[in-house]
Amino acid sequence: MNYVKSAVLLLSIITGAACKNETKQTAEENSEVTITTKKEEKMKILFVLTSHDKLGDTGKKTGFWVEEFANPYYTLLDKGAEITIATPNGGAAPIDPSSDSPDAATADTDRFNDDAEAKERIANTKKLSDMNPDDFDAVFYPGGHGPLWDLANDEASIALIETFNKQKKPIAFVCHAPAALKSVKDVDGKTPLVKGKKVTGFTNSEEAAVGLTDVVPFLVEDMLSENGGIYSKIEDWGAYAIQDGNLITGQNPASSEKVAEKLLEALK
Repeated sequence: MNYVKSAVLLLSIITGAACKNETKQTAEENSEVTITTKKEEKMKILFVLTSHDKLGDTGKKTGFWVEEFANPYYTLLDKGAEITIATPNGGAAPIDPSSDSPDAATADTDRFNDDAEAKERIANTKKLSDMNPDDFDAVFYPGGHGPLWDLANDEASIALIETFNKQKKPIAFVCHAPAALKSVKDVDGKTPLVKGKKVTGFTNSEEAAVGLTDVVPFLVEDMLSENGGIYSKIEDWGAYAIQDGNLITGQNPASSEKVAEKLLEALK
């Protein structure tokens, strides 16, 4: 009888140990699957471009500035980001002719000009009002003069930025793109989003240098300051970007790389 009891006890110990090892192994396998899945998740970033192509009453064309799109686009794409491009109207996003000239060429604009897939995406952007902030980890606005006319007042853009901000996701802008912040409110729904925050954007002196002070509907520097932003800048055409919380802004085309780097860092 004692022999039977001992055998039963021994069998219980062996079975328990086996179950414990199996549970541990299963937990480890699940852990490995979770880690692998997390590593494979891509950054999902929304790029918002202008649909506006008229430079006031000058009879000249405008749009988005190629360098301000191309550098961040390739910086993020090369890091494995999944990028969606949208505009207020959807369809083709207008390129500012001045940004597509030899004088404005960079390694990134050259890469864009040779990139049939990127050009196809620019010619067939998504409609901004169809975009859901929940589907993205961050939003980035390239500049060019176009945003001064459409994105500054676009209800879909305003609502989208406000939602990204409430979700505490990175919101990034360069050069004239901070124009899109003109009517954006902070989480209280009343205070301008930029109030009390460190910001930068295309300077009044840079606008004067390109001869468009009296053409644009407003000056980015003035608007940011009037909305309570703590505006700062460096010398004209210098590379300068600043971050305050989830808000990232860059001064001019030369600043696009710094904005992209700060955006990448914010997504880590």
